[in-house]
Amino acid sequence: MIAGGLLVAMIILGVAFGSHGMNSDYQPQNEFKLDAWIPIKLGGIDLSINKAVLYLLLATVLTVGAMVYLAKRMQQRPNKVQTAVETIFSLMHDNIAGPNNIDRKMAVKWFPFIGALFMFIWFSNLLGYIPLPTNSEETFNLFGAHIPAFAIYAATANISVTLALTLVVWISYHVEGIRAKGFFGYLKSWLPAGLDNVPARPILIPGIFAIEVISHFVRIISLSVRLFANILAGHLLILFMGGGLVVLLGIAALGPLTGLMAVGFFLFEVVLIATLQAFIFATLTAIYLGGAVAESH
Repeated sequence: MIAGGLLVAMIILGVAFGSHGMNSDYQPQNEFKLDAWIPIKLGGIDLSINKAVLYLLLATVLTVGAMVYLAKRMQQRPNKVQTAVETIFSLMHDNIAGPNNIDRKMAVKWFPFIGALFMFIWFSNLLGYIPLPTNSEETFNLFGAHIPAFAIYAATANISVTLALTLVVWISYHVEGIRAKGFFGYLKSWLPAGLDNVPARPILIPGIFAIEVISHFVRIISLSVRLFANILAGHLLILFMGGGLVVLLGIAALGPLTGLMAVGFFLFEVVLIATLQAFIFATLTAIYLGGAVAESH
């Protein structure tokens, strides 16, 4: 019945509007263009306020505000909100910063950072699916005021944001490794244990060490690009299915089908991807910190 209804709606729209041909004026990539709202430049550094800065600020306020508000209202008999918070805390404490990822001593020291990182990325991802008046290219008139059109955007769909978070993690776990083992001891820990008994040791060590060096630098790419690419791809799918493809191709008959697909993509992204990507980023952070101070390779 749903398929039949979609087919009928598409036929009616196709007969009524036909095809207007390719719309070359429509630029869907402009949804992710960062126009400077308040230009700020210091030499060659651009510190302008734009919608990415707004989303980062909102995520920061939500992260700090939610934790402070709830921490002051913990009760002996938890209400529904406290139960939900305790569930999230258990996820962070037992799964993300659990003993399989990081030892207890390191977990006590780094849990506030790992927990805050998870919450910040989670809020950033969720905010990306709430339409806000951030599209300065299109405006609507509200009592004489020209208000920016509503659009969805995520700060984590910007590679600069995810790369900055990744560099903090990357530098932190190297610093912890050097603190725990010393500079040369930390570098030595990159080699597998028991290599001293291997006859071809002089030949193997340079190659294995080079692979380890490359793997540590690849972590910068994998950690930042994984989060960025998943959130960006999700927003692009919602944008195109929610009407972008219809406008781009000029075929109104596609609207019912792509609209239904947009709802499906939206629910999938909000329910699964937003939380999953925050979980993966925080878990890998815990693993890297734990691995840096672990006794064996």
